[in-house]
Amino acid sequence: MTDAPSHPPARRDRSQLREERRRRRRRGVQVAVAAGIAAVLLIGGAVTAMVLVNQGATTAAPSEAPEPEPIVFPDDEPAAEPGAEPCTTVPVLSSFENAEMVQRLAEGYNAEPRDVDGSCVTVVASRDKSGIAAEEAAVGFSETAEDERPVVWIPDARSWLGVAREAGGGANVPAEGTSVGSSDIVLAMPEPLAAAIGWDEEPPTWAEVFETADDAEVWANLDHPEWGEFKLGKTSPVIASSGEAAMLASYGAAAGSVAELTVDDIADDEVTDEVKQHELATSHYMATPEHFLWHARQSADAGGSAADFLSAVIVDEKSVWDYNRGITSRDGVTRIESDVPAEQLVPIYPSDGFYIADNPAVVLTGSWVDEAEAAAAEDFLRFAGTKEGQAIVRETGYRDLNGELDAEVQEVGALAQTSDAGLDFPEPQVVVAMHEAFPDVRKRANVLFLLDVSGSMGDPIETGETKLEAAKQAVELSLDHFSDGDEVGLAAFSEVDAQALAPGEVSAVADIADTRDDFESALATLKPIEWTPLYEAVDTFAKRQADDWDPDRINAIVLLSDGRNETEAPSTSSQQMLDTLEELHHSTPVLVFTLAYGADADVKTLQSISSATGAHYYDATDPTEVDEVLGDLVTSF
Repeated sequence: MTDAPSHPPARRDRSQLREERRRRRRRGVQVAVAAGIAAVLLIGGAVTAMVLVNQGATTAAPSEAPEPEPIVFPDDEPAAEPGAEPCTTVPVLSSFENAEMVQRLAEGYNAEPRDVDGSCVTVVASRDKSGIAAEEAAVGFSETAEDERPVVWIPDARSWLGVAREAGGGANVPAEGTSVGSSDIVLAMPEPLAAAIGWDEEPPTWAEVFETADDAEVWANLDHPEWGEFKLGKTSPVIASSGEAAMLASYGAAAGSVAELTVDDIADDEVTDEVKQHELATSHYMATPEHFLWHARQSADAGGSAADFLSAVIVDEKSVWDYNRGITSRDGVTRIESDVPAEQLVPIYPSDGFYIADNPAVVLTGSWVDEAEAAAAEDFLRFAGTKEGQAIVRETGYRDLNGELDAEVQEVGALAQTSDAGLDFPEPQVVVAMHEAFPDVRKRANVLFLLDVSGSMGDPIETGETKLEAAKQAVELSLDHFSDGDEVGLAAFSEVDAQALAPGEVSAVADIADTRDDFESALATLKPIEWTPLYEAVDTFAKRQADDWDPDRINAIVLLSDGRNETEAPSTSSQQMLDTLEELHHSTPVLVFTLAYGADADVKTLQSISSATGAHYYDATDPTEVDEVLGDLVTSF
């Protein structure tokens, strides 16, 4: 057995570095709230030097500014009676990760009478993925009806404000937000794995994390060959804050400093090569951290350990708390409450720093936001900074604006009482540079699109197209996600006159840079046929993909089906198919991402297929949403 990776000498000044970052973090958080609750704090005489430091400042030495006193949160001051109707409606858009907190804040605010400029107020919360919301904010939510556009946007990290502004949304998105609470983005590991490698006692640096993840024999060398290779889970950095944090940490580790990452570092060829090597340890990318944790729980329940699905995953503290109390979500929206897992997650706080999801709230400045809505929105943000609002923040698993956790949340999540090495996200230019570099450095894919072309795919949908026409359009659009070097192919399945799997492969899996025209031509020729040999198709093409399995690629199938297994002649059974997938999973694993298309899709079977391979199930039972759902799915690559 070999020893776990040793810690480098650079850690000799860790205590001093932690103290500096601790002071910086406290200053940044307190200044963020100062603008939102200044009027209230002035009444209480509590505004002091908090406004002297910009929220993004990172250069002050510990001796230059003493640590500010903790904020004394003011009491909420609801109106004696609600203002006149009709109420001013304040749509608030959150991320998936912080949606519960924002919803609870909205409920807390709405529970008391409000009178802003003579009108009552109703706050309405909605959610979207961070990257999608940033794209929409950059164009002023132009695809949404004006009366439905958000007035307040609360992404779970400040990085998305900069991404939206850099993409052209400066006229609508303020540069700085008012933090309503925070959650550290950490490395979470199943408890036995964290103990075996020793990171539960002595946190690693990010460089050590990526070095370990690149070691195929690490668990075998620690007397646990049953855990397989080190499987590192990351969300997509263009979709989720945890994915951004993971990729920025990768660049920082390669460049020599997570805390001082620059645009030049991201452009450096040697740094880029090292980041590419880091990415090879990624099992696959997903849209939200909940996706990974749901699969980890499924693996633990089915096989006794989450280690079958992941060794570690980069997530926010709040997600660790949810998991450890038995709450998971397959889609980031629907919450599943079950028993407390026997195998808990341990949050690991890397010693050279970790990014903070600071949940900045901004009142948007677009033409659709009138003065009454803006005033009501500011009153909602005032509430978020009150004693009542901050209690909600803590109760929903977040650190308040003093960095404090609810005691029970801290205990159940095994979270650090204080997070001394917390880091602000880098400047927007750095984050955008990382986004632009991601297509070049990400782990390449080896993907087969497998389309059901049974007779029912000829049925019309609300748009006037047939289901197959809409599906083909969605597949064609999804190709834009892939880059040179990704190997992509196309097969389709039906059965006619007892001939299985007609037409079969129509475009071989090959570099999409060379074969996109052939792929699109083959896609255009697909037509509805007759039967639905679902089990035979999955069994056959999973074996073919496994034959070409490449450990340096994400080996996958994207399966779209609108029906249940129906064949004219005897064919592969459901159990035979699942046995094949299980056998491959332990040798040459092929992820089968399944998409249930239309109301008659066999949801249960499609879920079992994806679960058996460690992939994810997607719901397009409303066929008019297939392009959006498939677009979400391909972020896994």
